[in-house]
Amino acid sequence: MKQKSDYLFRLLIIIIFTLLSVTSIIFSLYLFFISKNNFDLIVLSSIFLVLSLISTIFNVIMGLFYYRSYFYGNYLKKIKNEFKLNKNNLPKVSVVLLAYNEDPKLIIKNYNELLKITYPKNKINFFLSDDSTMPEIRSELKNFCNTSNIFYIHRKENKDYKAGALNNFIKHSKDELILIFDYDEYLIDKNILLDLVPLFNDKNISFVQTEKRYFDGNIFSDSVDLFDAFFFKFIEPARALNNTAIFAGSCGIIRRSALDKIGGFPKNVIEDTFFSFESDLHKYKGIFIPKIYAKGKPITKFSALAKQQIRYNYGDTQFLKYVLEKSKRSELTFKSKLDYISHGFGLNYLSVMLLLFTILSIFIVFLIPFIKIPITELFNPNFINYKFELFGIFGFLIALVFPILLTKIYFKSIKKGIMIFILNFALIIIRTKAAVYALFNKNIDLWSRRTLITKKSIVQSISLTKMELLFSSILFSLGYFAILKSIIFGGIFLIWYGFMYISATVLFYKYG
Repeated sequence: MKQKSDYLFRLLIIIIFTLLSVTSIIFSLYLFFISKNNFDLIVLSSIFLVLSLISTIFNVIMGLFYYRSYFYGNYLKKIKNEFKLNKNNLPKVSVVLLAYNEDPKLIIKNYNELLKITYPKNKINFFLSDDSTMPEIRSELKNFCNTSNIFYIHRKENKDYKAGALNNFIKHSKDELILIFDYDEYLIDKNILLDLVPLFNDKNISFVQTEKRYFDGNIFSDSVDLFDAFFFKFIEPARALNNTAIFAGSCGIIRRSALDKIGGFPKNVIEDTFFSFESDLHKYKGIFIPKIYAKGKPITKFSALAKQQIRYNYGDTQFLKYVLEKSKRSELTFKSKLDYISHGFGLNYLSVMLLLFTILSIFIVFLIPFIKIPITELFNPNFINYKFELFGIFGFLIALVFPILLTKIYFKSIKKGIMIFILNFALIIIRTKAAVYALFNKNIDLWSRRTLITKKSIVQSISLTKMELLFSSILFSLGYFAILKSIIFGGIFLIWYGFMYISATVLFYKYG
């Protein structure tokens, strides 16, 4: 009964996604209707229609991901039944943890848990890949490795990001399977190898990815965790059904021979995503296991999240260009290509598209004639233009409330849903700048563009968000001017947008 209700609920969500998209398109067509052969208004309406169509396609794809993820449990059960653990023929495994100028005490604490993994000792080798530039950190970690039977690896040159560290590690490991962890991940289930290794009896499997989550922190860090949880709960299972699962960089196992055939980890800032795509191109399969075996350190600072999102969006934009180029000559199915394109487009949809919609809203407020509504007509239900404005506002409210309700239903928290919504606006300009840099092949400082704030500082928060504050002030001014011109709803809409963009400054100040 519970499964049936979940299935019906997902169908309902698909319907809502569709209604949301139809609302946007109808509103776009209405803008054409009232343009009255005015060239400027026709251009404006055309741009809005194009953005609405792109948004519709993305919404439909996300809705299908959400729907398809329902069926992943049965698919995974079938796979697990095919492959059983053979304790007499276990493959050798290398366990590697990667670190870079991090707290040695945290690394040592986490590694001591890895040493407790349930697996024959003669079948497992432990490695620490340390790219630290500080001699005192290197010395402490090297001493720990020497006393714990761990192979210590250090590069003299820290280049090619995480891909460089992993490719350097491969030179020191000969084992067929590689279990990867980031420095901050603490193992909570020692049976990770016994559970996952049997899946590699299928020689076409190149990687197995598990669910990645963070430990509890504050409302901010828990909301960041839920943002990732949406991906692992709905998108990754749906992609795995289509053999387009994404290796997430850690908490997963990779087959060494597949990696060798691909040519190692691609030297990109999101090497894991590029590896996943190359794995598919080389006819390998990836599997996602919706179980948490390790948890990472919570992201408690907004500046740390900003750094992460700069790297993600820069990398995703590079990936989108790469997929579009490679897909022309590949044998991937249309569905697979669509999965990869939507992945590369995902953060750009949440940033570049929202920014474009915001800018477009300014022109709509001041150029589209039906927006100007006299005060006396505000409550006149027979005023047709008023009805269409309400129609547009209704569509917007659905877009606002919908993700918040999903968070409440699946993760039992409206507050975190609201925080996720605010975070997407606070990160718009940060992500967009990263996307533009990647689009034009310009280098961007992925690691220190937004330095970590060690204490609350309104001056530093303002300094880090000058573009956001400038844009917010423009929106506030135009919103106030619109209201003076009797463009009531349009003015309120622009002022609301202004508050959303200024949230970046607030979050930098509140969370550092």
